[in-house]
Order: sequence, then structure tokens, then C-alpha cells
Amino acid sequence: MSDMQDYRSSLEDVNSRKFETFSYLPPMEPEGIRKQVEYLVRKGWNPAIEHTEPENAFDHYWYMWKLPMFGETDADRILEEAAACHKAHPNNHVRLVGYDNYAQSQGAAMVIYRGKPV
Repeated sequence: MSDMQDYRSSLEDVNSRKFETFSYLPPMEPEGIRKQVEYLVRKGWNPAIEHTEPENAFDHYWYMWKLPMFGETDADRILEEAAACHKAHPNNHVRLVGYDNYAQSQGAAMVIYRGKPV
């Protein structure tokens, strides 16, 4: 297994931390993020947007941006809300969550904007 890569991350180095599955991959282009939003909508999951300061991402609850977007099926509307959250909180991480009503849990969660540590 010499092909395995060690992702060096630490609590002291805020920039090194990984969040959710997609953070181990190269950053997603806007088209990739859109495809993930469309997947979330196709699954019937309710989108919600959360944000937090980078230094609090591991040991604090994330703040909810407005209310979950129950029943929203327009990917543009979801992406616009995520962009509005990022604009309002440019130094925070912004995460998109898809709530699965059937399983009563998160079906998907991904950081789509990484904040800058202060």
C-alpha cells in the first residue's frame, strides 16, 4: 500500500484541516458543486446552508444560515443562498447539507467555501 497518501492535518494548523469527504480531493470547480447540488435535489433531500469560523469547525456547532430550504428544487436558488452566506461571512467556512427526511439524518454535507483563519 505504498500508494496511500498521508494527509497531514493538525489542530494547530487551521489551514491543514479536512472537512467532509470532498476535502480530500482537489477543490471542486463550480460545475462540480452544481452537480452535487443537483444530486441532492434529485434524491429529494432538503438543502440547508451552515457556516462557522475555521477555528471552530471541529468543536462547535455550525451556525444555520436562515432556515433549511424545505422542498427547494432549484439548484440556482440553493447556490445563490450559499453565495449570499459566503458574502455575508467571507472568513467563515460555508457548508451545504442535504437532510434526508426518510433516514432522518444528513444524506450529504460538503464545505463549498473555505474561510480564511483570522
